[in-house]
Amino acid sequence: MKRIWYDAVRALGGTPDAGDLVERYAEPHRAYHNTFHVVSVVRDSSALADAFAFSVEERAILALAACAHDVIYDGKPGEDERSSAAWARERLAGLPEEHIARVESLVLATITHSSDDPLAHVLLDADLAILGSEPTHYDRYSQAVRQEYAQYDDAAWRVGRAAVLKTLLDREALFVTEPARQLWDATARINLARELQSLA
Repeated sequence: MKRIWYDAVRALGGTPDAGDLVERYAEPHRAYHNTFHVVSVVRDSSALADAFAFSVEERAILALAACAHDVIYDGKPGEDERSSAAWARERLAGLPEEHIARVESLVLATITHSSDDPLAHVLLDADLAILGSEPTHYDRYSQAVRQEYAQYDDAAWRVGRAAVLKTLLDREALFVTEPARQLWDATARINLARELQSLA
């Protein structure tokens, strides 16, 4: 992951500083939002980007945003993403402001999972790719998320999680880009419906 960060910063003409990037994702309280997750998002966003005519600079910006999008994770939705965006801005000091601002905006887009930026579309789809994984991988994901919200009792968890799953299933499209829809949409809906049923 550090190599990906370094290569992307260099591609944008900067001097790499990954700070505590690797250490952050290895924090013990992270059952899902950990190194495996961020490496998966970097991999999947890069694969999706192959379908689009992104420039070398844009692909570097996408890689940086993918690396940084969950670098701060304390289980505080919204606050975590804003802190991650601030972390990225600090580490990318010295790059042109337009590049820093775009990385920052991509990270912030993960708060609402909506954006007009084509790079964000790819990042957001990669972030949700786990939903379309094979059932055993999906089950490990849902169990890991449950661990990260261990402060809630089972009754509260079922209510909250069911609401999230229903919101996702009610979307006309789970994924923004056509390549992601083709890869993951059908399986994701099966996985989400199966988990929702298990919570009933």
